[in-house]
Amino acid sequence: MIAGDIYQPEAAGLPAAILNALRVALAEQPQLKESGKYVLQGETLFMNVMAFATQHADEKKAEQHREYIDIQVLLEGTERIFYGNFESARECEEFHAEEDYQLCNRIDKQQVLTLHPGQFAVFMPLEPHKPGCVVTHAEPIKKVVVKLHRSALEA
Repeated sequence: MIAGDIYQPEAAGLPAAILNALRVALAEQPQLKESGKYVLQGETLFMNVMAFATQHADEKKAEQHREYIDIQVLLEGTERIFYGNFESARECEEFHAEEDYQLCNRIDKQQVLTLHPGQFAVFMPLEPHKPGCVVTHAEPIKKVVVKLHRSALEA
């Protein structure tokens, strides 16, 4: 996991492909868009804009991906994201290949991050994360999840 601020993303030490993906997505002004999927560069790069209410962590499952890197950018509200290191997901359900996700009941040696508007967190493939969790109370949030195919790091 890598965390940073959209106003100085280069300070997070992101690989060039991830930094570029973040910049391309932010140039599309996701804060002004309705919820939905927006294709940026075919299946290599797209973004999901979403708005929902945060939930208590015990009401949610963690997720992980195999093909895509998640760049989660908080636009409005505050959220906690519980996460773990590479391959630390436990008690996982069946992997859904077409949607590239797997839900898991537990994260070994779980850690937590609080995001405020303008902050982001990057999760590499097989790094479990449980986003959209309550900080102090349930609240509406808006975020964009930028999805970059892992092959972009090999180019």
